[in-house]
Amino acid sequence: MSTEANTSAAAPRPLWRRVLRRGPWENLATVLIAVGVVMLMQPISIDLYSYSLVTMLTGTVMFIIVTKFPD
Repeated sequence: MSTEANTSAAAPRPLWRRVLRRGPWENLATVLIAVGVVMLMQPISIDLYSYSLVTMLTGTVMFIIVTKFPD
C-alpha cells in the first residue's frame, strides 16, 4: 500500500458530494411518484386529484435528474 492511497481515503469529502448522493434523492423521487399515484386514485378530494399529475411529473423529472448524481 502506498501512502497516497491512505491519505486519499482519509480525506473528507466536500459538502456537495455528501449532499448530492444518489440514494436518498432517488428514494425521495420514488416517494413523490407514489404519492402522486395515491392522490390520483383517492375518491375524497378534487384538489388532491388535480395536483396528482404535477406531483407525479415532478417525481419523474427529479428521478431522471438524480440518476446522474454520484453514488
